[in-house]
Amino acid sequence: MDHYDNYIDGAWVPGGAGTIDIENPGTGDVFATHALADAGDVDRAVTAARRVHLDGALSALRPVERGRMVQAMGRYLTAHRDEIAAALTQEQGKPLWESLIEVDGAARYFEYYGNQAETVEGRSIPLGAGYFDWTEYEPMGVSAQIIPWNYPVEMTARSLSAALATGNACVIKSPELTPITNRYFALAAQEAGLPPGAVNVLCGLGQGAGAALASHPGVNQIVFTGSVATGIAIATAAAQNVVPCVLELGGKSAAIVHDDADLDAFENDIRWGIFFNAGQVCSAMSRVIVHASRRDELIERAAKVATSLSVGLGADRPEFGPNMGAMVSVPQRDRAAAMVSRAQEQGARLVTGGRAMNIPGAFLEPTVLADVTPDMEIAQTEVFGPVLSVLSFQDDAEAIAIANGTDYGLVSGVFTRDIDRATRAAGQLRAGQVFVNEWYAGGVETPFGGYGKSGYGREKGREALWNYVQTKNIAIARR
Repeated sequence: MDHYDNYIDGAWVPGGAGTIDIENPGTGDVFATHALADAGDVDRAVTAARRVHLDGALSALRPVERGRMVQAMGRYLTAHRDEIAAALTQEQGKPLWESLIEVDGAARYFEYYGNQAETVEGRSIPLGAGYFDWTEYEPMGVSAQIIPWNYPVEMTARSLSAALATGNACVIKSPELTPITNRYFALAAQEAGLPPGAVNVLCGLGQGAGAALASHPGVNQIVFTGSVATGIAIATAAAQNVVPCVLELGGKSAAIVHDDADLDAFENDIRWGIFFNAGQVCSAMSRVIVHASRRDELIERAAKVATSLSVGLGADRPEFGPNMGAMVSVPQRDRAAAMVSRAQEQGARLVTGGRAMNIPGAFLEPTVLADVTPDMEIAQTEVFGPVLSVLSFQDDAEAIAIANGTDYGLVSGVFTRDIDRATRAAGQLRAGQVFVNEWYAGGVETPFGGYGKSGYGREKGREALWNYVQTKNIAIARR
């Protein structure tokens, strides 16, 4: 298939704004077109979702029945794993083995939240003999979900599964750079027997469909992952309708590496922390703050990891291993390369990488920068690329100050053999999640979200469910 339509109210439909070309970032070639939604398409999708909400087609079901539908969507993704992964690699650029991991992760969200559907329970509140009082949780109604391009399958699954499990109807605005894999959620919803209008998927530009969705009066809740500037715009639009948001706005996350850290093991954390998905990860380990006594050794090890990676077309890299694919687009690649150049002008030392590769596609060499200081742009601003900045510290207080010294606060890490030092640091770090001795420790079950300009609200884990429900209290006087 070389053209894809939007999915509104159970039907595949063209877009009111025409079409958009979809490029393979590994080759630079256009391989498909996709329908592009306008404000009218958004209105039709919200209207369909609102009808489902008001009819009770999901919310009136016994929770176990709704949970089984959600689980069935996950099984659909697993059954079509290879097909979805191939499409993801083609549109996003990551190695095929990374795409397979992403599809597996997406299916896991539907398994987890499908199981959680029947655990969302109210409570009885004792008010004495004269009253019978209890709480109930009701779905918010229409959940608008604006999806990022870096993990279009897993990030959609993360919010969609929790929203459906709690009885909400959803409108998904897929990313214009990577919209094709989102169609599988519509197909999964059909296969699972969800009513038309429960899941709507449309591709649109941020200033068009995205803005229309964020400001639509029929939307009851918004989930957004992306840049700070766009998150502020969405929150501002939502505030006009007094609509709550969950915002995940990226980070400049730091790993503190103490003098007693296991650097052999830390090489693997570098591999996953900054070079997985070509560094295009909100919670990437973009800064390493290492004790001065281990700085030179760590820089040498980081350079070894970076230069060991085979970089090229994602479709040619089906097997798990030391390799990396393209970034999502040439403009994104060029932005990252420009930030590396400015870092050098400000005094950072380029250890390895830093250049756009002289091959077709949006490829950037895996990069390590040393002699980075906290005041540099590269230490303060999210690169969203395969660029590791190495800073150093003399004592624990300085390490904490450097780690906390940005506007962000998504995740942090501490690497030490001293558990007391690790727990003290965890209490002092201004981040929503702290990893100790393993970057990306945790899973679907663990809450995720940030402090400061990393946003607000939590996704993943039980905490995410409360984004999608309202608490109602019912009090009965006994006469």
